[in-house]
Amino acid sequence: MPEAAKREPVGLVLTGGGARAAYQVGVLAGILEILDPDRSPGFVNPFDIICGSSAGAINAAAMACRANDPHLAADRLQKLWSNLHTGDVYHADAAGLLRTGLRWFAMLGLGWLLPHLRDRQPRSLLDNTPLGKLLSNTLDFDHLQANLGSGVLSALAITATAYTTGEHLTFYQSHGVIKPWQRSLRQAVPCKIGIDHLLASSAIPFIFPAQAMLIRGQTQWCGDGSMRQLAPMSPAIHLGAEKIVVIGTGYKDDTHPEERDLKPKYPTLAQIGGHALSNIFLDSLSMDVERTQRLNELLALVPEEAANSLALRPIRTFVVTPSSSLDDLAMAHLEQLPRAARTLFRVLGVSSASRARTGGALISYLLFEASYTQELIRLGRADSLSRVDEVKAFFKETPV
Repeated sequence: MPEAAKREPVGLVLTGGGARAAYQVGVLAGILEILDPDRSPGFVNPFDIICGSSAGAINAAAMACRANDPHLAADRLQKLWSNLHTGDVYHADAAGLLRTGLRWFAMLGLGWLLPHLRDRQPRSLLDNTPLGKLLSNTLDFDHLQANLGSGVLSALAITATAYTTGEHLTFYQSHGVIKPWQRSLRQAVPCKIGIDHLLASSAIPFIFPAQAMLIRGQTQWCGDGSMRQLAPMSPAIHLGAEKIVVIGTGYKDDTHPEERDLKPKYPTLAQIGGHALSNIFLDSLSMDVERTQRLNELLALVPEEAANSLALRPIRTFVVTPSSSLDDLAMAHLEQLPRAARTLFRVLGVSSASRARTGGALISYLLFEASYTQELIRLGRADSLSRVDEVKAFFKETPV
């Protein structure tokens, strides 16, 4: 008689990365293809808990809103990212950039001379108003509520950072009642998730404007969910996940040590900005995965009763990250940016010249053009399909 098996709740964690988040869509498509190659009508959503931060929050919400048909959700995400243009995310025309980026430079250069300019200072380098319209036309949050109500999905969590208090916030909506948790500089907020949460979570610091959110009766200005995210997998664990699929957007070595110059020039604003964004989006994920693996090793040495008394449990993880540099990939598509946007980024120090290529990291987050995002989707799908046996083993149900 075959052994009975239990289905452990599986969490999906989608990290930040601006335009890099297109890579996640390819990975998801590949995983679903491995688990259900025939696209059977009765295929059950493999992700019980979905968590996202920054641009990953947008992908997370899209998968959650269509959790009843994960293949359709992935198809629609691929279509969205494959037909994306920079103007769909932020104003990249000359007039739009005059209202934000160039005004900001004028403020920096002349603000001390013309104090009245301070009253009209822009809130960000770029204006992402088009993104709000795109999300409103793409996502149906009524479907999210229906999926949670039917139990097709257990929970959706979206993270953001409150500039006013310095706290890292996890907004979550769940099938059952889950008591909100609180840690040092971190708190969870049960709520009905909507477009505002996604705009707040994806508000890259300095690049996109913060979003005003009403939290427990108080207005807080919130920005990118990857900031101060010390434990990216924590929301999924708190919401009940026992296994977690993590899809990152950072190549294992984007430092390019072989290209170090003995007498490097002073770094451009683009280089500094790209490094800062990589620090926000990538570093905490690597540390959290390592920390979880070490905790699993420790728990394996501890008697089960002692582990239970500590309220700790082992968490299996399956991590997928790009197999090649997205910085280099972005620079190959730099010319696809609208001319006005290219001009602005060149002022910041972005250059595609073979002898002085700089700013690839910054551009990899802000190049919302179809030629680039399609490459990212193809890379993501190839990376997941190269690990067929690992995917099947991870999702295999555990014998009781």
